Amino acid sequence: MGGTLFETMLKFIATDLDGTLLDQNQRVPEEAFPVIRELTRRGILFCPASGRQYANLKKLFAPVENDVLFIAENGALVRYRGETLYLNPIPDELIKDALDAIRSIPNIFPMLCGSENSYIENSENPFHTCACLSYTNCVQVGSLDDVVGREKICKIAIYDTLGSHNNCIKYLPEKIPFLRTTLSGADWCDVSALNANKGDAMRFIKQKFSFNADECAAFGDHMNDYEMLLECGHAYVTENAYPPLKKLIRNVVPSNRDGGVVLKLKEFLSKEQRL
Repeated sequence: MGGTLFETMLKFIATDLDGTLLDQNQRVPEEAFPVIRELTRRGILFCPASGRQYANLKKLFAPVENDVLFIAENGALVRYRGETLYLNPIPDELIKDALDAIRSIPNIFPMLCGSENSYIENSENPFHTCACLSYTNCVQVGSLDDVVGREKICKIAIYDTLGSHNNCIKYLPEKIPFLRTTLSGADWCDVSALNANKGDAMRFIKQKFSFNADECAAFGDHMNDYEMLLECGHAYVTENAYPPLKKLIRNVVPSNRDGGVVLKLKEFLSKEQRL
């Protein structure tokens, strides 16, 4: 077999965004775009994989939007060149009970994340500012209950003013065992269908594009990335990753502040690099 192992085997690279690829200002490093273009030229499909909504991902990756595949809403939605390939929403009949349970816990703020728009009922900051930053199509409504049935809901994102690991994740899972609750950041938890996660999306992608695990690499920083990392033969976490995840995934790249993902991608692209 000619060429490097990278050139002959790696076909797909997925990366989380916040805390992983994005810098400390939540921006895509400019040097990432020429790297993505070179990956595409070599026939390697690049995939931003995030809890963010598709509209926001499309905006962030506008220079290369037609070249990349998007995993949005923590794996509940997969889109490629504007086409929805995969959608795993929360059943409408479960959303009201979930919202009631969420509202019963102090200091947390829910947001319904649809396939096209996100919806919020609270205007308090810092929640409102954070929600609008991560969700480009963000709609203020009087009550989230009125949104149910308007469009498919991929997940319920929850902002926790006390820190998600100190509050939300301790109390919410037992209140809504019929849904999946996972940490997605220092201040965020996500509620989704039981089998909706980035790993399930990765399994769909591998089947859809006939990739095997050894042909796939992934980067992450928090527990909502764990299943995706397990699905890829080459899994990496950033130096700043959530400590329990770093114990599970031993391959570490420099932090997002130091551009660790881009540095590793450049290594992949070097002719001498072997995975």
